[in-house]
Amino acid sequence: MADRLGGEVVSADSMQAYCGLPILTAQPDRPTRLVGIWPLAHEGSVAEYAQLAHAAIDELLTAGHTPVVAGGTGLYLRAALADLELPPAPSPEERTRWEDLYDRLGPERAFGVLVQRDPVAATRLHPNDRRRVVRALGLTELGSSLQPAADRLWTADTRHPTVTFGLHVPRDVLTERIERRSRSMFDAGVVEEARTALAGPISSTAVRALGLHDVAEAPHDQALEALIVRTRRYAAYQRKWMRRIPGLVSVNADRPVDEIAHEIVEVASARQRLPAVRAG
Repeated sequence: MADRLGGEVVSADSMQAYCGLPILTAQPDRPTRLVGIWPLAHEGSVAEYAQLAHAAIDELLTAGHTPVVAGGTGLYLRAALADLELPPAPSPEERTRWEDLYDRLGPERAFGVLVQRDPVAATRLHPNDRRRVVRALGLTELGSSLQPAADRLWTADTRHPTVTFGLHVPRDVLTERIERRSRSMFDAGVVEEARTALAGPISSTAVRALGLHDVAEAPHDQALEALIVRTRRYAAYQRKWMRRIPGLVSVNADRPVDEIAHEIVEVASARQRLPAVRAG
């Protein structure tokens, strides 16, 4: 698509933003914007990503090129395409303080503190969701909330005229592709990659890469099965949030990639001359 449109691909994948896990996060061989930009020790955030994505998209548009925003992280996709009211990021010291409190009090008591401070945000969380409970507690200290005043995540608002395409693959075909890709990751050396990543400094964000601990720590067959199961569950989650995108154009992706790209370009061109196209 990028070649046909005279543009570049901008990644909207939260884990592909990290370097050090190219196999596990299935990073593309082709140079892609916002892929491998953060070291594993970096605490990446959607707010930081949004600034980088907006800059990359605007730079391409200014140069007369078409940005093709592609990826599977719903919040990162919306952050790339729209101006979201994102809560401020806490300092590392504040994050550590609330993490210590959560660990000291335990999930239930720490969650009780959140209920007192931000009962609305607490309704969206589970006490055992340590990362998000800690995040919500940190936001209360900043006078903000994990629960936005208005939910603009899945609206039609975008910074630039955009057509959004969803690639549809039959469930059985998708399952077979996931299994084949998971096996190819092990053949490519994902176990050593994961072990190396966990042996060094790694942020609480990067450590959540899908299957990282399973691949590094479990026996081969068990790790492979865990990776397949986790990926299938995530694919189901992706299908769920894609259905919430206003105006989504569904495209049959169970065919050669040149046919898929041709249809997307034809549909986008027929609608209007668009400076931004997204497929995921």
